Amino acid sequence: MNSIRPFRIDIAQAEIDDLTDRLSRARWAAQLPGEGWDRGVPTAYLREVAQYWANEFDWRAQEAALNAFPQFLTEIDGLDVHFVHVRSAEPNAVPLLLTHGWPNSFVEFTRVIGPLTDPRAHGLDPALAFHVVIPSVPGFAFSAAPTDTGMTTARVARMWATLMERLGYDRYGTQGGDLGAYIAPELAVAAPEHVIGVHLDGGIGMPSEDDVPAMSAEDQAQWAEMQQWMTGGTDHHALLKAAPQTFALGWNDSPVALLAWILQKFQEFTPMAEVAEDVIDRDHILTNVALYWFTQTAGSSSWPMYNGLREGGFGWPIGQNLVPTGVYGGGSPLMRKLAERDNKITHWPEENPGNHFVAMEEPAAHVADIRTFFATLR
Repeated sequence: MNSIRPFRIDIAQAEIDDLTDRLSRARWAAQLPGEGWDRGVPTAYLREVAQYWANEFDWRAQEAALNAFPQFLTEIDGLDVHFVHVRSAEPNAVPLLLTHGWPNSFVEFTRVIGPLTDPRAHGLDPALAFHVVIPSVPGFAFSAAPTDTGMTTARVARMWATLMERLGYDRYGTQGGDLGAYIAPELAVAAPEHVIGVHLDGGIGMPSEDDVPAMSAEDQAQWAEMQQWMTGGTDHHALLKAAPQTFALGWNDSPVALLAWILQKFQEFTPMAEVAEDVIDRDHILTNVALYWFTQTAGSSSWPMYNGLREGGFGWPIGQNLVPTGVYGGGSPLMRKLAERDNKITHWPEENPGNHFVAMEEPAAHVADIRTFFATLR
């Protein structure tokens, strides 16, 4: 049960043909009144992207590119876990576990693997390199789906600790954003004697209603501004908590419905761009969507919403004072103050570029920030 088995992606041609056929036979809804994305994904835009997916997107090329990274399966807690594992040739490389977000996959990190593991080839100082481990969260991509309702981010973190032990890594860093920002600090809680530091893309120092009574007038003004963007967009937490099976039935049957859903979320996660593909390559987005389609994981990946991202339900990522924490994108003075209340903040830049999925949007900046944080912790 502790064995590690090599894995390669090999989607059957019949599955690819079926996808193309379904896309070609889509029945398109009329555009509702409104401007741009006011009512959701514009029909004309979605239709154009779907036609590109059917006629121009080259899954086999993307599959080959993914298979260039060594991939494996191993059973942990009764579930097969898929992971990418790329060892650096540099001596004294630091093991680093990266956890993807939702609705994303290990594809999120494909453009940072090279610079992290082989800095010499990318014009970076080879004195700091990383052995990179990128597991697929249970229920995502090629990792087995949870079989009960007890899956939590803390449980995933304990699985990651087992994975790193199985790979022979005694001291390592952990990094993540979105869903990964919940799992990464939980890994420090689960294995503080092994984790050297936690690097997050964001999601730290976020206030809640419980913090309001102690806020100054200035803090309350910042809180009011934050609520404007925190409450925007489609509330996927509410939707997938209430009826995940209902939505999964549609997304699993219709690639157009799945594409619309994930494009909607990527659009909301890139507020500084007119459309998401202005900052994330279209083929990169479609590779992620295609993985959801081929692995039929639109439903099984919803567990963080219906189980709750934390013990007891929804809440921001936990704080931990056991190991240092660094953040790619800092925030307001209020956020910094709250983050320092519950974490050992040693890295808090405020000018880094990018929206939500920074490893996809700004891979060079993401790599640079990870290197800056971990350079002081080896």
